[in-house]
Amino acid sequence: MTTDSSFQPIAGATPLAGGAARPYDRRWLAVDGQDRWLDAGRAPGLAGLEISLRFGYLVIRAPGMLRLDVPLDVIEDDDSVERTARVGGRDVRVVDEGDLAAAWFSQWLGQPCRLVKVHPDAGSVDWPA
Repeated sequence: MTTDSSFQPIAGATPLAGGAARPYDRRWLAVDGQDRWLDAGRAPGLAGLEISLRFGYLVIRAPGMLRLDVPLDVIEDDDSVERTARVGGRDVRVVDEGDLAAAWFSQWLGQPCRLVKVHPDAGSVDWPA
């Protein structure tokens, strides 16, 4: 849950304080092999991520892992990277962030998963409380 002054670029992960993170609040999410959202309850490792915004990238760090940099405002125009994720019983249009991010998150969370970004045309997401 975020407050008026903290935002979660990755839904269910460590929040960031400050207005610079506001446009990226819950823009990314980790999904399992069935494209269901992995919240902090199903993926406790999300709480251990160190997240920052630097030079146009979402920078993700975790103990024992190499840093992962994900471009903030790039949306692949290739339809093959679009998917549908399940968030709170609803389908959400998302864009897959690729195999490197998937391998990184799968290693860190200890289960097969992928990092996806909410598609800009998806509309608002009804995040479960």
